[in-house]
Amino acid sequence: MNNSELLFIYDAKMCNPNGDPDEENRPRMDYDRQRNLVSDVRLKRYIRDYLAENDYEIYVAKVEDKAVTAGDRLKALLKHDASSDDIDEILSKLIDIRFFGATMPIKGEKRGGGTSLSLTGPVQFNWGYSLNKVDLVESNGITSHFGSNAENKQGAMGKDYRVYYSLIAFHGIVSGKRASETKLTEKDLDVLDKSLIKSIPLQATRSKIGQYPRLYMRLEYVSDEDFIGDLRSYVNLDKTETLREPTDFAIDLSRLKKVIGENNDKIAKLHLWYDQEMKFISDGLSGNPEELLREELKGKIDILKY
Repeated sequence: MNNSELLFIYDAKMCNPNGDPDEENRPRMDYDRQRNLVSDVRLKRYIRDYLAENDYEIYVAKVEDKAVTAGDRLKALLKHDASSDDIDEILSKLIDIRFFGATMPIKGEKRGGGTSLSLTGPVQFNWGYSLNKVDLVESNGITSHFGSNAENKQGAMGKDYRVYYSLIAFHGIVSGKRASETKLTEKDLDVLDKSLIKSIPLQATRSKIGQYPRLYMRLEYVSDEDFIGDLRSYVNLDKTETLREPTDFAIDLSRLKKVIGENNDKIAKLHLWYDQEMKFISDGLSGNPEELLREELKGKIDILKY
């Protein structure tokens, strides 16, 4: 398998993309730069939950709706204590290990087995951050209809922290070399593409509703040695402050178009999905990403239709 690099952009309107437990569950923020932050763990959780809801077996999961140890999770899968002889079966059944790797309590001497076996997953993400400056909703007090205890007959008070609008960008990689270690397949990558595009709206909760994918690109390279780097560095907005709606700005792909053109010989294919309601520009021209990148990637654009 060859390397791939991912650019995934989604937005969050009047919700909390990723609460910080150390800050009363406020949205994670880089306050110096006024940027909203989202951990890679949060993004992987969306993917895992989507996979589980679509009948894929995953490693990081409850057993019979109960939290269990890693050893008990493998025992429930295999019907016996896991050993190094079971690694191939584990990888064939658990797609999230093929994606993200895992540390597993594996007995035996084969393939690194001992007290545990660690596999570094070929699919990894940086922390996400907003491309715009994000304002927090100032009013955050809420009242529950129910009292906090039998003596307190009044509704309990609480806090509900949200952002007005955040356009969040993630960069990810797929390592061709590591793919062979976890037996990641091209079919798995198709599942990854679909999971990223579909999972966030379908995993909505009270604090997460209001999030939608806006742009997804997976640049597939011609070898397992090629890469460009963090693709977010080449994406700009024509406006970054006081945003409230996706119609308030355009995503500028000028620099991304240039770097893709400069690295055209490294690129085998661009797997592309975009929200048709978003505004995109490049070098003063408006259009969708397929139109704007067509000259640089003649015959290499694969439109994902989900």
